[in-house]
Formats: sequence, structure tokens, C-alpha cells
Amino acid sequence: MNDSSRPPVQRPVGRPLGGWRLRLYTIIFEADTPAGRLFDLTLVWMILASVAVVMLDRFEAIHLRWGPVLGALEWFFTIVFTIEYVARLACVVHPSRYARSFFGVIDVLAILPTWAALFVPGLHALVDVRLLRLLRLFRILKLAEYVYEFGALGRALLLSRRKILVFLSFVLIVVIVMGSLMYVVEGPENGFHNIPVSIYWAISTMTTVGFGDITPKTGLGRFIASVMMLVGWGTLAVPTGIVSAEFTALRMAPGMPTTRTCHACLTEGHEPGATFCKHCGARLPPLETGIDRAGADRR
Repeated sequence: MNDSSRPPVQRPVGRPLGGWRLRLYTIIFEADTPAGRLFDLTLVWMILASVAVVMLDRFEAIHLRWGPVLGALEWFFTIVFTIEYVARLACVVHPSRYARSFFGVIDVLAILPTWAALFVPGLHALVDVRLLRLLRLFRILKLAEYVYEFGALGRALLLSRRKILVFLSFVLIVVIVMGSLMYVVEGPENGFHNIPVSIYWAISTMTTVGFGDITPKTGLGRFIASVMMLVGWGTLAVPTGIVSAEFTALRMAPGMPTTRTCHACLTEGHEPGATFCKHCGARLPPLETGIDRAGADRR
């Protein structure tokens, strides 16, 4: 198939074709260059530092002594993150699509609490949500093995969703039945005031948490509680086995995706020998030597 017959490439976010936007895009979104890696690592450390500032400000003694300094630092970080968010919108072809993406929403949540605190002071504590931006660490450092395992976890959970749903349905039936039975056996006089409270006791007992705020007093009730504890031991291992089986099946599958990023749609996880993006059809950049190459060679 020649280039004229190839369907037009979809550009959900879009890599600029040239100029200052392309240079800015390369620094912000790509970690293959020294400038891009320096930008990404600096961003991660600033996120950690900004969260540390907010946490330290929660200590009354530190706040009384260093409150103005910590407040100034928090505004410094917020202004930097605001500039960084605006730069991200400015260097992509479709800024509205990036703003609606997962990381775009996280970027907004990272700066919104501080600005909103000007009008509602209680929202200032929500600044800790910017810890979610550390999810970029998987893409920034280009650790192919960790990115692959992170994606494998999501795929294993997705493939085992029906089995997990059936398991949770079974657990729900058990706790409802046993909680109702315990309500009949113990009754309100022993702390089991109604069926929802009894179901709460059944859940805390079956999960082997055992808060102890509600305990059976009769012999039959203690026997039922003992059965619930033993059943809990057996059921807790079931989800682990389900997900582990899917992990094993995924690891047996041939081909380990790399961290190459499509310049058109910014998706990752392409096979080492891939030439075009499996999502939008755009031509992929060549497989870089170093971390990505090492990850591919270790298949």
C-alpha cells in the first residue's frame, strides 16, 4: 500500500509539525532527549517537594514558625504548575482533547485547590491530590519492565473481571445470609440491632478484621462466628489466585511491548518490531537504544 492510499492519520492530541511548539512539545512530552528527561525529573521532584510543603504546614508548631515561608513556597509551586499546564495546552495540536484526557484532568486538579482556596480556604488541604501526577513516573523514566508490568496488572484485572464479579457476588450472598442468621440468633439485646448492623459484623468477621465493637454472646452465635472466620481464611485467597492465573497467561504470551510513544496520539505499548501505531496508524519513531532496546532484548 503506498502513502496515497493510506487512510488519513487521526491526531487525538497531536504533535506539532515545527516551530517553537514542536521544540516545546519535545521537551514536555518526550523523555528521549536530555532536555526532556531533565524537565520530567525536575517536575517529579517539584511535585514531591510541593506535597511535602503542604504536609509540613499541617503541623501546628511548624505552621506557627514557618507558615509564611511555606505559604510562599506553595504559591511558587502552584504558579510553576500553572505555567507548565498552560505550556502543555499551547504545544499540542488539540489542546481541548488533552484537557479532557486523564493526565490533563490531573493537571487541573493539581493547581485548582490552591487557586480555589482564595475563595474557599478549606479546599487548601486538597492540594495533596497532585500526588496522582506521580503516575507520570512510569513514562518519564522509560523503565520498560515496570511499564509493562503496570499494564499487565490492568490487563489481568480486566480479563478476570467476570470471575472476580462472581466471587464478590458469592461473598455478598454469604454475608447477607450469615448476618441475617446472626440477627435472629443474637438479637438487639446483644448489639445486633438490625440486619444491616449484622451484615456489617459479618463483613468485618469474614474479612478477618474483627473490630470487636459487636461480638456474639450466645454459644450458637460464637459457633457461627467461628465458621465465618474459617470461611474468611479460605475466601481471601480466591481473588489472588484468579489474578495470578491471568498474570501467568499474559507472561506466556509472546512479545513484550516497549515504551515507544506515537508522536500522533501519544500512546505507548507497541511491539519492538512495529512500524506503525496500532491505534492511529501513524509511523512510529525508531526504537531507541538504551532502556527501550534493553527492555525489548530481554524478552
